[in-house]
This record gives sequence, structure tokens and C-alpha cells, in this order.
Amino acid sequence: MRLDDLDPSSNTRDHGTGGGGFSMGGGGGGMGSLIFGLLPLLFGRKMGCGTLLILAVVGYFLFSSGMLNLGGTGMAPTETAQQGAGGNQACDTQEELFACRVLKSTEDTWGALFAQAGQRYQPTTLNFYQQGTQSGCGSAQSAMGPFYCPADQGVYLDTTFFQQMQQMSGGGDFAYAYVIAHEVGHHIQNLTGVADQVRRAQARASQAEGNALQVRMELQADCYAGVWAAKNAARIEPGDIEEGMRAAHAIGDDKLMRDAGRAPVESMFTHGTSEQRMAALKQGLQSGDPNSCDYFRSN
Repeated sequence: MRLDDLDPSSNTRDHGTGGGGFSMGGGGGGMGSLIFGLLPLLFGRKMGCGTLLILAVVGYFLFSSGMLNLGGTGMAPTETAQQGAGGNQACDTQEELFACRVLKSTEDTWGALFAQAGQRYQPTTLNFYQQGTQSGCGSAQSAMGPFYCPADQGVYLDTTFFQQMQQMSGGGDFAYAYVIAHEVGHHIQNLTGVADQVRRAQARASQAEGNALQVRMELQADCYAGVWAAKNAARIEPGDIEEGMRAAHAIGDDKLMRDAGRAPVESMFTHGTSEQRMAALKQGLQSGDPNSCDYFRSN
């Protein structure tokens, strides 16, 4: 994927190397992340905001219109800073620079889409860290993978995760960009109010219903990643889409359960099957329209 002509986003921060415990604080009621660990799948543990796998404990919700509401939520813009509190400079490694350029492309893309709807896009902040750090949703560890924290409107990424993707699906620059674009998709859900609506619905229903709602959230974020890619089609190179599809397939709930030696259990799915994730990414790619990413329409 050709991004070399883009200046890196300034909405970045490097937290450096930290420890941090595994317990996740409250605050944001996190909306999940692209790649997730197997622990909750294996043991059914409920985990707080920022974890790789969100086992939503409650919820069932159907949106009346199903259209993307670009009305926003009136939240204050995120702080922009390339330098973390410890003096660490963001975008100063090859992996971070690539991620910062991906973020800039998402800002350009979603900024234009929001402007078309008469709204102003408020960017997320991309937070780099190594090993562990603190987010607005509590402690984070690199083993959790990338995640979005609605409490501070930040995406959190340890770039060593790209190496894990290489092992899981073969990696590739578009696959890595898909990771970031997916988490930005959760930011879009936060800005448009979808995340809050889902959380309220999850507070009223069973764990299985809540998990099903969470699947819709993740598939919509996948679709939004596809929309971003469609709007940047001129930057896509041969083989990029295949990289993204391989990555989407590798992180399906059913595949991860099988890889862990367990039979897939649909009621425990929180991110969707491999086929669903690939289909969601493809939907965004083919349509280039965020309104097509409607996974909450009643059937």
C-alpha cells in the first residue's frame, strides 16, 4: 500500500515501555478490538474495556433506521501530541511511521465523509506503547493486541503485534493498515453514538444476546475499514486485498476456537466468523459507502 507521500498524523503519542497489570478498569466500557486473545473464549471470563475479546454480558439492540448517523456526539476533540509524557517520540520507527501514515489517511477519509454530511470529524489519538501502559479504560498489555478505548477516544497499539500477524496470516502492509482502520471504525461508532446505543442495549439483555450485538459492532468496524480502503483505492497495490482477506479469515471466532482445540460455539462469538469478517471487509470495499455498513437493521 502506497502511503509514503503522506505526512504522519500529529494525533499520536508514544508511551514508551511500561509494565501495567492485566486488570482493566471501568470508565469506557470498551467496544472491542480487531485481534483478540483466546483466554475469554476458553474460559468465558468477562473482561473490561480494552481487552482483545469483549465478552459482552448483556444486550440486544435493533436500530430503527440502520443508516450511518453522522450527527456526532458533541465530544471534545482529542488532544494532539506526538510526544508522550516520558519524552518518547511517536512515529520514529519504521513500524510507527507506517501506522502514523495510515492514521493520517483515515483522518483524510473520514474527515471528507463527515464533511459531506455537514459534520466535523474529530480524530482519534493513536497511542503507541511497548509491553504495557495505562489507557482511559485501565491498564493495557501488549498481549491484548490493538484496541480502542472510548473513554479517552484513543487507539492503543504495540507494533510488535504486526509480527504476530505475520505468523497468523502472513501479514503484509495492507493487513497492518486494516488493523488500524478497524480500530478507527470503533472510533466512528463512538462519535456517531452507535457505541453508546449498543452499550445501553447490552445493559438490558443476556450474555448470548450481548455477544451477538458485539459481533455486529465488530463486523461494522470491519466494514468501515473496507470503506476506508475503497476511498484509498489509488494507493492499493496488487496483493493488498488478499492480505486483508487472509487477516480477516485468521481472526474469525470459529477459526480461533478450532485452533485452540475447541468446537466453535456461536453463543460465545463476539467478533464474527471468518466468513463474516471477510464478507464485512468486502462489503465496505465494494460499496465505499459507510451507510452500507448496517449490521443493526432488523430482519
